Amino acid sequence: MPSVSKGANIGIWTAQVLGAGAFIMAGVMKTMTPIPELSAMMPWAGEYSATFVRSMGVIDLAGGLGLLLPSLTRIMPRLTVIAAACCVLLQVLAILFHVSRGEFVVLPTNAVYITLALIVLWGRGRKAPIAARGQA
Repeated sequence: MPSVSKGANIGIWTAQVLGAGAFIMAGVMKTMTPIPELSAMMPWAGEYSATFVRSMGVIDLAGGLGLLLPSLTRIMPRLTVIAAACCVLLQVLAILFHVSRGEFVVLPTNAVYITLALIVLWGRGRKAPIAARGQA
């Protein structure tokens, strides 16, 4: 395992917590908010099926949980890296989706999400991987 400073590790954990919180909040909003209310905040939500919108919420929830829980529990912590890669892909697709609709105002939010996911991807994949339980 590479040597990592305490500050770098704290920074990566911070990105994990913030990223998880952001993705989980987005997921809860997309899965629990009534579609008419959601479409007032996100116009696209009223233009696609409820199944699609709710599915995007479940994907956000899974990504958020994946950014944090495997590392936190040290049960299959490599899943955090996979979740981070999936979150990056999700945000690339979200950016393309919003650009195609002319929704440029959303792009800074996508940029924050993708940045947090990239920090986790790099941090837990290369800089400071988490060892699984029982491994040193």
